[in-house]
Amino acid sequence: MILGAEELLKRVKKHELVKGLSRRELVNPEGPGFDLRAGEIYSISGRGFLGKKERQTAKIKLEAGVKARKKKIIIKPGDYYLITTMEEIRMGDRTLGHIYPRSTLFRSGIQLLCGKVAPGYYGKLTFGIKNAGKVEFELELGARVAYMIFFEVRGRSNASRGQWRGGRIAAEKKERQI
Repeated sequence: MILGAEELLKRVKKHELVKGLSRRELVNPEGPGFDLRAGEIYSISGRGFLGKKERQTAKIKLEAGVKARKKKIIIKPGDYYLITTMEEIRMGDRTLGHIYPRSTLFRSGIQLLCGKVAPGYYGKLTFGIKNAGKVEFELELGARVAYMIFFEVRGRSNASRGQWRGGRIAAEKKERQI
């Protein structure tokens, strides 16, 4: 069952389901979910690896964010970045989230690579963003880039135990998957 805005706002107040929501989302959310905003933008370099038991992500470099003192970025055709959200998520053991790109992105040739947020996950979210179009695209921090819908999980389910909980963006070295 999809959770509606009234139930989501109750969970925000009582359980901090989402921390750092904009005033717009706290006062008048659109539809049965929340818009999420771009918080930091990272470039990637080097090499990644995904094996049966180990993995390593590419190296990251902060390109835009408070610490970078840069508030926007130009994404050229073919460019790929990672984006973190301004908001922090705290999923309950019986709540699942699914993320969708805002339509302005794909109308401009931009792909937002995102998916599910497992029960038990907490922290900021990280998405991939790629310019698959033919024109440059300017992205400001704080812009609404994604829409998250929340589902109630019925029956027993195992909570997230992944190493990405807490909002970690990349693995600093090769690590064993859990």
